[in-house]
Amino acid sequence: MNTKKKILLEIVGEGRVHDDPETLKRYSRDESFSLPMRPSFVVKPGDAAKVEEIVHWANRTRTPLIPVSSGPPRFRGDTVPGAPESVVVDLSEMKRIVRIDRRNRMALIEPGVTFAQIQPALSKEGLRLSTPLLPRPNKSVVASLLEREPSIIPKYQWSFLDPLRCVEVVWGDGNRLMTGEAGGAGTLADEWKKGLVQVSGLGPAQANFYKFLSAAQGTMGIATWASVKCQVLPSVHRLFFVPSERIDRLIDFTYKLLRFRFGDELLFLNGQNIGSILGNGSPQIGPLSEKLSQWILMVGVAGRDILPKERVEFQEKDIGEIAQQFGLRLLSSVPGADAGEMLNVLLNPSREPYWKLSCKGGCQDIFFLTTLDRAPGFIRMMASVAEGCGYPSSDIGVYIQPVHQGVCCHCEFTLPFDPDNRQEATRVREVFLKASEELLRQGAFFSRPYGMWADMAFNRDAGTTSVLKKLKRIFDPKGVMNPGKLCF
Repeated sequence: MNTKKKILLEIVGEGRVHDDPETLKRYSRDESFSLPMRPSFVVKPGDAAKVEEIVHWANRTRTPLIPVSSGPPRFRGDTVPGAPESVVVDLSEMKRIVRIDRRNRMALIEPGVTFAQIQPALSKEGLRLSTPLLPRPNKSVVASLLEREPSIIPKYQWSFLDPLRCVEVVWGDGNRLMTGEAGGAGTLADEWKKGLVQVSGLGPAQANFYKFLSAAQGTMGIATWASVKCQVLPSVHRLFFVPSERIDRLIDFTYKLLRFRFGDELLFLNGQNIGSILGNGSPQIGPLSEKLSQWILMVGVAGRDILPKERVEFQEKDIGEIAQQFGLRLLSSVPGADAGEMLNVLLNPSREPYWKLSCKGGCQDIFFLTTLDRAPGFIRMMASVAEGCGYPSSDIGVYIQPVHQGVCCHCEFTLPFDPDNRQEATRVREVFLKASEELLRQGAFFSRPYGMWADMAFNRDAGTTSVLKKLKRIFDPKGVMNPGKLCF
């Protein structure tokens, strides 16, 4: 038996180390344009102590580790090995919901907990988690939060990391740390006895260590649990469609809603994306998209514990009056769905197959941060680049999500294509590269620089790159954590 395999089996136990060709092939690639590379092993630890042992072993043997917690399909290239002889650390077996605290609206979960798992468990306690737009059912909640995937409810996002709070992390040097409020003396059980619920993410001491893990793509350490802030489950919940052929009119309307903090769910989708969400397979998506308005703003209004019906009624009235000022209307249905059906879709993980793959079987996303008022210019630029490369701009899905209480927005373009059609895949790759370069040149902020974006971003900022490399040497001095990603 291979010496490495024998040691890994001693650490994690029988049945948790995999090196069969089919398993290694699955972990060698994803849906991105990243070059495939097979790992040497895939290990599935069952608890934080095993993760700690694996990281210490990796430091002794200089073995690269690739943390993975979400199931396929994966899209960003961050879980594709970037160095030979890597070992994938699959955390999907660590799927305990450690604690749900209804009074303080907190949940403490391991990295293998998925969106399909967490929502039913929270619902039993009268809680729910604010989610990204239709996440994959097998997407890790902790990974999503660490990746800063935007929530569809911007007004409760007090920082870009909300609703993430405390994290337990095994750093690249093998040391384990509990961040924030959890970093005090004693165990979690000791803190719970004192009434502490891991609600504050700041610290310990003067450094906010959980920020070092944010968008780090597993290059700093491995998170083994996280605490997240939840919301009270609404007793009255309504969704409204606000359609328009002009996105600038919707943007002006949205700025006013954000100023008054009206609404809960608040997001823009174009007809192509709504068709992909509502259409049952490729033949339905095109005809349904053509029936829809070019742009639809979705506004959700929720009433919770205190006067829920009255809260929804007054917001509906006020939002409707503001819409009239901009020549807009609140609608309860669009072609293909009514508001109740769409709300149910938004509040749950994506159906299978994943909604972005339902059009042609493959896709590439380009996403970045900007401000709402600049979004129309980026949309026009994206369409121009696509048409110049021979890719129909009408196929591009557009999703605009205000974040951080509307301070800025997440702008996302989805390029569907047939992965079995080499010519089509080549064309999308060309659009992806040219559009990314032009967007960056015009001021798009790639706050999550996956794949080729990393070189594009870090080559333009020598100062930040130098600081990040110094931090990397502190937390991962031997460079075992996901080498080849970011600027490392």
